[in-house]
Amino acid sequence: MVELGERAPDFSLPDQDGNEIRSSGFMGKRIILSFHPLAWTSVCARQMKTLEANREAFDALDAVALGISVDSVPCKRAWAESLGIKNTRILADFWPHGEVAQMYDLFDGTKGYARRANIVVDEFGHVIFARVYRPTMAPDMQDVLDALREQEKNKRVEEEVPVI
Repeated sequence: MVELGERAPDFSLPDQDGNEIRSSGFMGKRIILSFHPLAWTSVCARQMKTLEANREAFDALDAVALGISVDSVPCKRAWAESLGIKNTRILADFWPHGEVAQMYDLFDGTKGYARRANIVVDEFGHVIFARVYRPTMAPDMQDVLDALREQEKNKRVEEEVPVI
């Protein structure tokens, strides 16, 4: 998996509406990359609903959440509609199969899908948080929110320190 402080690999993937989303297009914002194995599973559904439910908190912390799995765009569109997801982008890492999950060293080649994980990338493109979760465990996003708040607090402290 990517290491803390490492530059996050840049990528481009279509979202559930077929819009091409480029990670470097969010420079100046923080990005939450929420990898999940497959659409249409109950744990992955909870994970994506949690992203949607925390959208206002993410917005307040100048962060954008992106769900990522190896499913196709039409699959992602139908799934997002069935879950009532309107604001969270759910990206299709379909072809080349799992390429972005591979870039982040999260692809399970035996099963053919990404491991469940959250990666937070700061506004400069560096990894500030990375955690893999058990396949049966939907992340509650509190650890992600804590990492975002901690980085925000550290940023304010750095701005307050006088330069001599």
